[in-house]
Amino acid sequence: MAAKPENNFVYPNDVDAFGFTWGKLSLTVAPETNGATKFSGGVVDLPPGQGHSRHNHPGAEEIIFVISGHGQQMVEDPEGNPVTQNVGPGCTVFVPESRFHSTLNTGSEPMELFVVYSPAGPELVLRDLPDFHIIPKAGR
Repeated sequence: MAAKPENNFVYPNDVDAFGFTWGKLSLTVAPETNGATKFSGGVVDLPPGQGHSRHNHPGAEEIIFVISGHGQQMVEDPEGNPVTQNVGPGCTVFVPESRFHSTLNTGSEPMELFVVYSPAGPELVLRDLPDFHIIPKAGR
């Protein structure tokens, strides 16, 4: 897909989402979405009781910003020990390069996150997961 540099204003419903048994990721900033070259990002929706398991993004850093909902966020320390904290709206989580992490929605409402990957690209490996499927854009 060709880059679309003129596409500077993107809502999650404007793009096809990556669907999983644990939720979905709508990439609203990415080379294929709007020509971003240094990072990619988008909105993650996690239903109550759902989350993504421990994983990492080799060679990339990640920022996770909690828009709504409550959960538990784990980020391993430099020695590989899991450090878990309760997170809620307004919390920013920094995941250092290649560090393992996981998120679980512990609330009774959906949890919405905004994630940023730098450099762009590590989110594309999610397409290789067995439960991956495309959720067609809803449009506005």
